Amino acid sequence: MALTTRGGAGAGGGDPAKAPSASDPSLGFLTKRDTEVKLPRATRVKNKTPAPIQITAEQILREARERQEPEIRPPKQKITDPHELSDYRLRKRKEFEDVIRRVRWSVSAWVKYARWEEQQRDFARARSVYERALDVAHRDHTLWLKYAEFEMRNRFVNHARNIWDRAVSLLPRVDQLWYKYIHMEELLGAVANARQVFERWMSWRPDTAGWNSYIKFELRYGEVERARAIYERFVAEHPRPDTFIRYAKFEMKRGEVERARRVYERAADLLADDEDAEVLFVAFAEFEERCREVERARAIYKYALDRVPKGRAEELYRKFLAFEKQFGDREGIEDAIVGKRRFQYEDEVRKNPLNYDSWFDYIRLEESVGNKDRIREVYERAIANVPPAEEKRYWQRYIYLWINYALYEELDAQDIEQTREVYKECLRLIPHKKFTFAKMWLMAAQFEIRQRNLKAARQILGNAIGMAPKGKIFKKYIEIELYLGNFDRCRTLYEKYIEWSPANCYAWRKYAELEKNLSETDRARSIYELAIAQPALDTPEVLWKEYLQFEIDENEFERTRQLYERLLDRTKHLKVWISYAEFEASAGLGSEDSEGEEKKNEVGYQEQQMERVQKCRAIFERAFDYFRTSAPELKEERAMLLEEWLNKEVSFGDLGDVSLVQKKAPRKVKRKRPIPTEDGSNIVYEEYIDYIFPDEVALAPNLKILEAAYKWKKQKTGDDDE
Repeated sequence: MALTTRGGAGAGGGDPAKAPSASDPSLGFLTKRDTEVKLPRATRVKNKTPAPIQITAEQILREARERQEPEIRPPKQKITDPHELSDYRLRKRKEFEDVIRRVRWSVSAWVKYARWEEQQRDFARARSVYERALDVAHRDHTLWLKYAEFEMRNRFVNHARNIWDRAVSLLPRVDQLWYKYIHMEELLGAVANARQVFERWMSWRPDTAGWNSYIKFELRYGEVERARAIYERFVAEHPRPDTFIRYAKFEMKRGEVERARRVYERAADLLADDEDAEVLFVAFAEFEERCREVERARAIYKYALDRVPKGRAEELYRKFLAFEKQFGDREGIEDAIVGKRRFQYEDEVRKNPLNYDSWFDYIRLEESVGNKDRIREVYERAIANVPPAEEKRYWQRYIYLWINYALYEELDAQDIEQTREVYKECLRLIPHKKFTFAKMWLMAAQFEIRQRNLKAARQILGNAIGMAPKGKIFKKYIEIELYLGNFDRCRTLYEKYIEWSPANCYAWRKYAELEKNLSETDRARSIYELAIAQPALDTPEVLWKEYLQFEIDENEFERTRQLYERLLDRTKHLKVWISYAEFEASAGLGSEDSEGEEKKNEVGYQEQQMERVQKCRAIFERAFDYFRTSAPELKEERAMLLEEWLNKEVSFGDLGDVSLVQKKAPRKVKRKRPIPTEDGSNIVYEEYIDYIFPDEVALAPNLKILEAAYKWKKQKTGDDDE
């Protein structure tokens, strides 16, 4: 008998000096420096011109392959002597035993040992190795598989049966062992034994794959009744839609339509509330379609749509829609489409009834269908979901449900009484003590006006002002009464408006404007006086501006001057001074222009014009003195005042005196000032424009030195430029 073994270093052990480095991961006595791979240092290429002979990467690889040293292979050893064979077997067994002692729990080591014994045709020893391995790892099903395959490979059938019996007894939940066991019995033609194995397996209640393999086994041998009995046990053990569908398809394949229908009916009664019921009903309906039972299929679809939750009925809706397109009429198709969307919205509002956007979409769908009863039902269900907190931000979307409901009843349903009830119920529901919606009050009042019920509209707006007054309500109510010409009611409403919000300049201005339009000058003036006497106003500048313009329009120039003086007592703002000066410059010009051009030729016109110029100049003088003495820090405002004064003097023409302003004009100087930082460590400077007025230079001698330095620097800069 000739065997080949590894010789040389593999057989004899090799060089003892290299043994530590081969087995020790730290390379024995070698240091890190000895094992370190040193790469050549990159050199700079000075001559970058291409070489005359170019070498490709393919040539480099081919040359490296040709120069590669041949692989060192151990010599083949032929065994011709029985004693040498026994020594070889003894040595190999010793090696396997050593490996097993080191890694006792390694199944692969045991399997290699057993396979080597099998190659040596020593089956008893191989069987002994497998048995020893099972003592160590009897829970490893791969070991049982290898053991049984060894017995089957060498035609030890009874041994293999014993091993399979032991394996499935110890590991009954490993399906692969049962499959292999049954496959062996089928290969041997022992159908009865295979059936017994299946029955043993079914007693352990396996999953659906085991039952399906049992059924396929019986069908392979034509045992239809046995397969039907197994299906009955199968659906009883696993009452799931897929098992019933498989059972019904089995009956359908054999032409048993009534049996298949009974299977589906049993499943529908038993699994109507199952989470996968959608699949069952779709399969049942498709079965009836194949049997040409269209009405049965439609009834199944509708029954399923009522029972299956909307979130899991997407496929059911799609199938039903396709069914109606194929077998139904136009009305049925539209009902199917609307029904699908309706159930989607029902599921959304069921999950979150406070999601008002879903209610809006649902209502829009029902309005497109046009069923009034169903539209009202959805509206009533939607408005029943009142926001839990009495905060306006939670009610802002909810209130539009009421608005849409009222508009639907008025415009589409044309039910006036129902519309009135909707408005009344909505206004009763809103917590007016915490917040209100002026839009609802106004819409309810406008609805009554459209119905020519002015008394009811006034009552609604009066209730709104009494319960929850708002600016919008006052404005709309006054607009309605003004349109109807009830000026006394408008006055009453303006008084209530001002009483409710005395700081609201809009109310004061509109009230005065009403009296002015009615030519009630004294009343308008009294209203303006009351308004400016208020301690707090939201936009007092607008109110004062209108009051001043009112007096100017009435040609009450003395009153206007008095108003300006009163305004200056309250504020010395730059715009007030400028406006006062412009008033003095133009006082009386409008009336004179209207009397004709010929009046300008009179001698008195020049005197009046000179008087206006002097009054205007006096106001500018007062303003300049105020900013110079009382507010010297407002240099920029003083400079702006002088600029306006200069423009005004220019506009006077011959009567103006520009030099009067120019000698007071300041000089702009760029300066730096420190900006405080957060930590205070670094000092940051910013540039700003400062104004130096002539009177400041005269009062401060030190500024003369600065001015001389500034002139010297300017002169020096000019010399450098030359």
